[in-house]
Amino acid sequence: MATDQGLTANWNYPTNIRFGVGRIAELAEACLSLGMSRPLLVTDPGLARLPMISAALAGNRDAELDTGLFSDIKPNPNGDNIAAGVEAYRHGRHDGVIAFGGGSALDAGKAVAFMAGQSRTIWDFEDLGDNWQRADADAIAPVVAVPTTAGTGSEVGRAAVIVDQCRRRKIILFHPGMLPGTVIADPALCTALPPKLTAATGMDALSHCIEAYCAPLYHPMADGIALEGVRLIGRWLIVAFEEPGNLTARSHMLAASAMGATAFQKGLGAMHALAHPLGALYDVHHGLLNAVLMPYVLAFNRVAIAEKMRCVADALALGPAGFDAVLDFVLDLRARLGIPNDLGFIGIDETVIPRIAEMATRDPSAVGNPVTLTTPEYAVLLRNAVNGVLG
Repeated sequence: MATDQGLTANWNYPTNIRFGVGRIAELAEACLSLGMSRPLLVTDPGLARLPMISAALAGNRDAELDTGLFSDIKPNPNGDNIAAGVEAYRHGRHDGVIAFGGGSALDAGKAVAFMAGQSRTIWDFEDLGDNWQRADADAIAPVVAVPTTAGTGSEVGRAAVIVDQCRRRKIILFHPGMLPGTVIADPALCTALPPKLTAATGMDALSHCIEAYCAPLYHPMADGIALEGVRLIGRWLIVAFEEPGNLTARSHMLAASAMGATAFQKGLGAMHALAHPLGALYDVHHGLLNAVLMPYVLAFNRVAIAEKMRCVADALALGPAGFDAVLDFVLDLRARLGIPNDLGFIGIDETVIPRIAEMATRDPSAVGNPVTLTTPEYAVLLRNAVNGVLG
């Protein structure tokens, strides 16, 4: 249903989603519907100082919900952050989590809810094999997710990406029970997002849609969602970037973000396989890394994805040129958004490239790349991205 303030709807896929401007007013009701009476609101330090968090806490107090606040998390949340959050959860005798913010806050909140009732270490649940079955599913706390960026789509995901600071790598924590029970997707919460973060998170959503669509697994439902996500991002990302208060643009981008995360159940690829170790080692924004890496990975995968790029080009209304048109679109979009052309700004030392390449080879996202890349091939790809060479 369309309104003067954007789009409003209730969805039950892949979880219960209350979508539309002003839906944040339903936060207390959403908590109560999941059986919470003492939720812990998990967010990042920047958001914790903003009126939207104060308003959320006040609304819950008015509804007689004793709500705590935890915000000691980094832009790339690590194991210590999650341990501190679990301690706060237990100390406050909380019974659920409100994960409120961008991807970092959403991942941290979901991880706190997951770990609050577990007896094992967080690293025992890394997304390898059947590690997720080690968890006590009945001990996972309920989660209401409130996204404030249109990028990761973590609000509809069953996983969280956490930095293992001892081994300096990112791990994916996975369990089906980590999927939030309710999502409040209010586009108005995104309007204060700075243009640089609108750009980086929007490109992150695009990377999810494109990588999911190109992943070789047979999953036509995910493919359809991914292509529509591409179309929405192609139409509305620049508008959201140039007109931050445009609620229609913010609505479509918030929907596309959730669509990307829904689609990538099919798989991701080399963009994420490289972005994860780079983020762990250099503490750079994940969406920005995917944005910089995107054209280099597409070029490296060209032979395997040429046919699929025709469909992506159609979704973007680029005509019959296929791969070349999509690559040109990505390069132009990055330029208009002010995304760096290469990874040189990180300051990667040549001697570290083999290590990052090895980490990428072992990253769970690597299995979804349409071309199986060896460690030396990842090293070549990374050098291309550092030096600005579209191979």
